[in-house]
Amino acid sequence: MLVKTFGSAVYGVEAMTITIEVSVSSGQHTFVVGLPDNAVKESIQRVESAIKDNGYYMPRTKLVVNLAPADIKKSGSAFDLPIAIGVLGATEQIENPEKLSDYVIMGELSLDGKIQPIKGALPIAIQARKENFKGLIVPKQNAREAAMVNNLPVYAAQHISEVIAFFKDESSIQPLSVNTRDEFFSSQYEFDLDFIDVKGQENIKRALEIAAAGGHNAILIGPPGAGKTMLAKRLPTILPPLSLYEALETTKIHSVAGKLPENTTLISRRPFRSPHHTISDVALVGGGGTPQPGEISLAHNGVLFLDELPEFKRTVLEVMRQPMEERKVTISRAKMAIDFPASFMMVASMNPCPCGYYNHPERKCTCPPGAVQKYLNKISGPLLDRIDLHVEVTPVAFSELSSRNMGENSSQIRERVIQARAKQAERFKNSPGTYANAQMSSSQLKEVCVIDKVGQNLLKAAMEKLNLSARAYDRILKVSRTIADLANSEAIKAEHLAEAIQYRSLDREGWAG
Repeated sequence: MLVKTFGSAVYGVEAMTITIEVSVSSGQHTFVVGLPDNAVKESIQRVESAIKDNGYYMPRTKLVVNLAPADIKKSGSAFDLPIAIGVLGATEQIENPEKLSDYVIMGELSLDGKIQPIKGALPIAIQARKENFKGLIVPKQNAREAAMVNNLPVYAAQHISEVIAFFKDESSIQPLSVNTRDEFFSSQYEFDLDFIDVKGQENIKRALEIAAAGGHNAILIGPPGAGKTMLAKRLPTILPPLSLYEALETTKIHSVAGKLPENTTLISRRPFRSPHHTISDVALVGGGGTPQPGEISLAHNGVLFLDELPEFKRTVLEVMRQPMEERKVTISRAKMAIDFPASFMMVASMNPCPCGYYNHPERKCTCPPGAVQKYLNKISGPLLDRIDLHVEVTPVAFSELSSRNMGENSSQIRERVIQARAKQAERFKNSPGTYANAQMSSSQLKEVCVIDKVGQNLLKAAMEKLNLSARAYDRILKVSRTIADLANSEAIKAEHLAEAIQYRSLDREGWAG
């Protein structure tokens, strides 16, 4: 007898419905076909054990399991449950096998029939709704994630016996209901960190506010213990809250990567990813035999923090250049090409030299001549060209550390950032793909960043006196536009340009001695 059940396979951040055809006929042996990987082939042993452990029998005649379409590779253990239900339907241990084709079924089986969690439940649910299935059966740990999708009944199962009873009309399993909007908006502003904890460093807070307001990449340069990492970790607390669309997009990526905690719905806060400097290029940008999203995609709509930037392997940093421009990364294989979103703010930190004390106000640098420039040369010019703000971080004085005066908290700074982003949204409403000043093209720059005669003279004098490179010109204009937005100014004034110029430390010839 031939029975069809339906599962789903995730490619990139999208899902594809897979038809599991199970045929039981006269003959011998069991065959799993349709380009299965080893995890799918091994499912037969798990399926047999789970079926027998729950009082049912496994056919001893010829069993063929086909995963269609047969020309696309299937991977992972999530096909265990639909194969098991298909076997029970094909051997008539489940009556009314035609009911099986109304549902998408996914789950990994333990040997005793317990159902283990899977990856990618959210994109699977979206695809199931798109194809008008009557419902989706997933492990209980993934049910809340899948239930975010409206107009699709999602059933949470903990054991294969519950699924069998459901198809025998003996179960009272009810669809899970989740109020996505209430849960999403109630947890948007819950942060463990806050800028109010930072003593002093007002100029660094200001630079990070500008970075958040314009979506600019930034690098913090300073000695050990000056607070670079502490400040960077608080950047997400002043970014604008995620929209529902951004949250859905971000959640899909984390779901596919298996990074969502159990019983989670939407990701409500912007991600902050901080990979170690020993990371490989595949782990950073994504890839592998079965392409998976890397750290830059997990930081989509959030912050990617690279601590001790010169310590990263040069090849790792170079593979980021194209994704930073295109805001996506394409992983190409012989039979497919998968796009992962990668629209992130990059914030990096570094010591100014190997010993860490170059330009320190109190301690003397012990590096030999030329070591500072050699250290900075670990970061390529093209990568540095994509960083708008170079911020020098100095140690905090004891008087500021011991002061009881409290600075601004994150919510106060965030309000100004949101207002500046609203101006940019209005400015670029007719420019798809551009939502912040940092993403302006050359033509948009000429149109938006018009400066008066005083500003032109100031910029010219700065470039000549400070020996700024040509690549600094566009960056200064973009940053000055953001500063003007924060000041609620339609025009870019001389003071806005002056502040933007000071954030180009590494462009100054002779900065490294």
